[in-house]
Amino acid sequence: MPVAELHHPQLCQHSQQGEQAGAAGGAQERTVHSHGTVLCLDRRRFRVPLRALAAALALCQGVRRASHQSAPRRAAVFWREPLLIRVLFCPSPVPLDLSQIRAVSLDLDDTLWPVWPTIARAETALQDWLRLHAPATQALCAQADVRLALRAQAVRSLPGSVHDMSALRQEAIRLALLQAGDDAHLASAAFEVFLAERQRVELFEDALPALEFLSRRYPLVALSNGNADVSRIGLQHFFAASVSARDVGCAKPDARIFQRAADRMGVPASQVLHIGDDAHHDSVGALAAGMQMAWLNRSAKPWDHAPWEPHLTVAGLDALCIHLADA
Repeated sequence: MPVAELHHPQLCQHSQQGEQAGAAGGAQERTVHSHGTVLCLDRRRFRVPLRALAAALALCQGVRRASHQSAPRRAAVFWREPLLIRVLFCPSPVPLDLSQIRAVSLDLDDTLWPVWPTIARAETALQDWLRLHAPATQALCAQADVRLALRAQAVRSLPGSVHDMSALRQEAIRLALLQAGDDAHLASAAFEVFLAERQRVELFEDALPALEFLSRRYPLVALSNGNADVSRIGLQHFFAASVSARDVGCAKPDARIFQRAADRMGVPASQVLHIGDDAHHDSVGALAAGMQMAWLNRSAKPWDHAPWEPHLTVAGLDALCIHLADA
């Protein structure tokens, strides 16, 4: 793998120290993704404060490859582990490489349908059910601040399930029933009422044509942090697989959930195109996992996650399909 040299003198010096240390004890490693190069540096090898290192990186104007061919890049620092500094050098946006796409992972909520109207209808169905079967709980949960407090309490009760929307929702209902003096055993039935209504989605106008187009060209995997179920919704025939945060034990933007999607398709992450609306959970997560990324930006939001950059930004799924039609 080619060694990257840092333009900034202070960083060049520490890069050389890191290479020497790496040769002796594996203190520095490099990984290359389609969106840039990540250097993993051992914090114990640096004699400068981390703030000084971050400031030096802010001054860094680029990375020179071992071949001495210059390419302008931006740098950023992020910490993942106590003893490691991870430095991402990101080139100017890389165009989508259609020839590399072997599979497509697809976000669900706010990509195929607007999620908050769906959640609002599910909340209403739950409240209607509680009014009949647990009226004291219904009165309690009618207060927005109480619902927020119950949600926070559920997270504390299930610290290992922060990625599991279903578990948290059912636990919040159970806690509400207890607090109101109703039968806590009603939580499961109440949650099922919510979950059933949660599957009644109203697709964006471009969603079905896009699913038909994409599924003819690529194997599709549904990839979601939420508890929408493509089988219950009636879209299962478009998808070869479905991966959720609950299945994997972690949520986007964690790279593991993206890797699971690639594994389900039997291809490396670099051969997967991820499509999603959330700039952080979908875009940054997919890029960090080594996938190509198409950011669905329906509402013209600014991109504020530099140095990460999506390979393609589109205002609708129809525009995405037009772009992919050239493959």
